Amino acid sequence: MPGVTDGNVKIVMTVTSPDGKTVLTAESGSIDPLTHSAPAKNLTGLTCELRSNHVQASLTVENPELWWPNGYGAQALYQVKVALVAEDTLDTWEKKMGLRTITVNTDPMEDEVYDEHMTGQAPDYDDGDNMVMTNGEKKVIITDKAAKTVKGRNFAYEINGLQIFAMGADYIPEDNILTRQTRERTDLLLKSAQEANFNSLRIWGGGYFLDDFFYDVCDERGLLIWHDFMFACASYELSDHFEENISTEIRQNVRRLRSHASIALWCGNNEMETQYEMLAWPKSKKQYYDYIHLYEYIIPKIVKEEDPEKFYWPSSPSSGGNYENSNAENVGDTHYWGVWHGSEPFTAYRSHHYRFLSEFGFQSFPSLQTVKRFTEDGDRNIFSRVMEMHQRNTAANGKILNYISQTYLYPKNFDELLYCSQLLQADAIRYGVEHFRRFRGTCMGAVVWQLNDIWPVASWASVDYYGNWKALQYAEKKMFAPVLLSCEEHGEIDQKPFVNTLPHPIDVSADLHVANETGEPIVGTVKWSLRRPDSSVVKEGTFEVNAPAYGGQWMPHLDFNGQDPLEVHLTYELVVDGNVVSSGSTLFCAPKHYHFADPKLSVSVDGDTVTVTAENFAKSVSVETENGVLRLDDNFVDMEAGTKTFRILPTADFTAKGTGVSGAYRVRSVYETAER
Repeated sequence: MPGVTDGNVKIVMTVTSPDGKTVLTAESGSIDPLTHSAPAKNLTGLTCELRSNHVQASLTVENPELWWPNGYGAQALYQVKVALVAEDTLDTWEKKMGLRTITVNTDPMEDEVYDEHMTGQAPDYDDGDNMVMTNGEKKVIITDKAAKTVKGRNFAYEINGLQIFAMGADYIPEDNILTRQTRERTDLLLKSAQEANFNSLRIWGGGYFLDDFFYDVCDERGLLIWHDFMFACASYELSDHFEENISTEIRQNVRRLRSHASIALWCGNNEMETQYEMLAWPKSKKQYYDYIHLYEYIIPKIVKEEDPEKFYWPSSPSSGGNYENSNAENVGDTHYWGVWHGSEPFTAYRSHHYRFLSEFGFQSFPSLQTVKRFTEDGDRNIFSRVMEMHQRNTAANGKILNYISQTYLYPKNFDELLYCSQLLQADAIRYGVEHFRRFRGTCMGAVVWQLNDIWPVASWASVDYYGNWKALQYAEKKMFAPVLLSCEEHGEIDQKPFVNTLPHPIDVSADLHVANETGEPIVGTVKWSLRRPDSSVVKEGTFEVNAPAYGGQWMPHLDFNGQDPLEVHLTYELVVDGNVVSSGSTLFCAPKHYHFADPKLSVSVDGDTVTVTAENFAKSVSVETENGVLRLDDNFVDMEAGTKTFRILPTADFTAKGTGVSGAYRVRSVYETAER
């Protein structure tokens, strides 16, 4: 793992009075920077004479303990205290700070590898003299001229010299009524992110700048922050007063937040550059030029003055600015909405090889326990007025039903429909994340829209308004784990979703892959079994694994041609030193067509241990309580015939209503969702 022997830390101190006016001014210009060196465990004693309102001092920390994102190392934080002294102490500033280097690597990618597993090809990208990427000073301009020399540009967080794979979600405000947002609630939400193996969050530009507490917790939990400035999905005409107002807001907040180890980059706005291509915004030349002026000159200039080491990116998504191909696949960051808004099948992810996904998502309904808190009995139909008022995406309820029709038998009641929607959401995102992680190096980020809800609602969130984990949050815990065994299956689903247009014979096969986001090689064994609905084994085998650090390994191709895709499923697990570190299963047809046998599920509870028993293969097994909030160490899992145990984890409702576990336990799977 890359390291840092000595860390240079710059401390900038500005003295102002409560009304914002300068207290002291320099008598003879700025003073020379002072330097200081000390061991990492002894950083006291740096003193400098104040002769201006702006003081800069440098110190070298010998062999520092570095701050790392979640999953890559510890979150070492130093206590920093600055005192203003004139005989007595006039004022102090104190904060915990992490020492790390951080940037975004945007180097040209000249050696992309498209092996036999990759479908499609990224478009070429020119790297001529007019395409120098700098930190907000020059724009990337794509020309038609010989777009042949480079196959794209990297886009990866680089922390302490290590390029990491960003995994996490987009954060939106936690409540429509800001006074209801508490520190306890924020801490619980960010704890949920950390526990689900997130290393990244993106603060969406449609919200607001948050309290220092939020960033302190991200520092402590190792959650990198992509920070949009607070502009989203609009177009503005600048006036002198408006520009001054914006500049003041940006400067104050960058200055306030720049010392947080978790801030990874500053981004100009959300989706304002790509609106030009999507909706022909802006509609006037003034708005067009004002956009360039604000996001590619004014804001990056302020960032360079206030936080010069931090990477600036003009918009999300963007290829570098100037309205040029803003949602490109092979450069910059991308918002991909073919799945969901475009109604494409989940397998569509596999035809794309993006550099960094900063938005992609899929909607679901919250659990019945949550829905009961804003409905009466007569409202519990997804097309009721109350349910539609809690669905802010036009036509989304119909879209969910369309995806259900492709995947499951029609749910037998309202509760099962809610459950199926959550399974769809988890599966949709799993298809994407697993694919992107298989091609680490080409893609270096999978940030899902979205983490949380602003009120109880059908949405893209993985944690609902009351803090309940949806199926997606449990799935993300597995797909964001440092070591991931995944399967790229080939069967009815990836060939045609409609039975009357299926080719014959059907290709039934699979490719297994180990993704390793740790600093050591993963040496172990992949065990696989092709099974029938009663869990009996048709065939099985093993592969030896030696996946490199921060890399991956494909297993040999598994050919199951001749097998009936409606009668078999594949299970797989990665065993390292006798322990299963990753596992899963896959069908070769839509669940609605698989010949499930009744799993005859039962559940028992002993203390904090929940035991589920199945007589046959069961898909997406979920344990719930009729009332209250239940958090398990795992949930919504596939299981073979036998028993599986889960551990009940401490939890608390965000709103302090219904806290704790109460009511009878129940268990269900895909089999129970429909009349059979």
